[in-house]
Amino acid sequence: MKDAKRRVAVVGGGAAGLCAALHAGRAGAETVLFERTRDGGRKILISGGGRCNVLPGTFRPERYVTDSSENTLRRMLRAWPLVEQRAFFEVDLGIALKHEPEFDKLFPVADRARVVRDRLVEAVRASGAQARFDARVISVTPDGAGWRVDVEGSESEHFDAVVIATGGLSVPATGSDGDGLRWAEASGHAVTPTYPALTPLLADPPVHADLAGVTLDVRLRSDGAAAIDVNGSFLFTHRGYSGPAVLDASHAATRRPEARERIWVRWCDVPAERWDADLMEGSGQVGTLLSERLPTRLARAIADEAGVPWDTSRAHIRREDRLRLVELLTRYALPWTGDEGYRKAEVTGGGVRLDQVDTRTLESRVTPGLYLCGEVLDAFGPIGGHNFLWAWATGRTAGEAAASG
Repeated sequence: MKDAKRRVAVVGGGAAGLCAALHAGRAGAETVLFERTRDGGRKILISGGGRCNVLPGTFRPERYVTDSSENTLRRMLRAWPLVEQRAFFEVDLGIALKHEPEFDKLFPVADRARVVRDRLVEAVRASGAQARFDARVISVTPDGAGWRVDVEGSESEHFDAVVIATGGLSVPATGSDGDGLRWAEASGHAVTPTYPALTPLLADPPVHADLAGVTLDVRLRSDGAAAIDVNGSFLFTHRGYSGPAVLDASHAATRRPEARERIWVRWCDVPAERWDADLMEGSGQVGTLLSERLPTRLARAIADEAGVPWDTSRAHIRREDRLRLVELLTRYALPWTGDEGYRKAEVTGGGVRLDQVDTRTLESRVTPGLYLCGEVLDAFGPIGGHNFLWAWATGRTAGEAAASG
């Protein structure tokens, strides 16, 4: 412990901020956590349908997305391995976790997100750190050898180091407003343009509104700049498309919307060659085969789009009709026109470039004494606890480093 009296401010009381404050406090710093909401951890509370998907079951660094160096991203993730993070929650915080193998996710046994949030807040306070809620930080400014933190309605305070854990722009109802990103950019940091990520897609007009509520497992691919290849559940909505597969693939549409990148759907785990053979060799109706493998409403919609009557005999389907039908079944161009934006995005893509921080400490290379963690940085992972893993890992690194100076 270099200096027990070192003062550290952590701005933002979400997943990354709570972890940063806890570890800064444990490292001996006089730590103050500033959080604009009345209780903090709002995204923790709404995650996993209110159950909180604390961590993924398997570490998948290749699934993360960044416009910065992927090697840098992976080094930052590996600073706190998944097995150690799980032990932190189960042993250190006393939150029993369970693995749900169907989707490879870890949840609290209690199935209550509030258990996770409340235990983290308790641990922050037990570390000696102060947790100040309903405290909106309006500016973070270099001040001599340290930093001045201005809080709405309060006097300015001086700190030796500041950890920015303000999140991005996603789900603004939880308190995310992009302040940290603006502060970072104003102080000279390079910031990758932000975009909503893990968000539902829209179709205008809603050409598949009649299929709202239909869900199935699909494969989504894009051969453009995003180069996505995602398997998972797909849901038709009244306004477009959602479900885990769509959320994980959505950055192909939102990262560079002007590119109008095409997203292709394979509606079930049957390759084109198999469909082609079965449509040629069988003796029943085309509709019967389709409905054996797809939800009937979707099967009928695809047959109609292909111009193939439902009761067409497989023995008599014309070659051009068969090829068109196979194309729609295995390489369907999803007609997206937009997205649900930050209001429903689970995370923010883009952010402070990773080369702007020291990967060992997450201290800014532009303004020493400033540390950045969590969603404010240019990285996000797929759904399933991966973004919490990023928040816990970067929060811990920033908090410990800020405390030691």
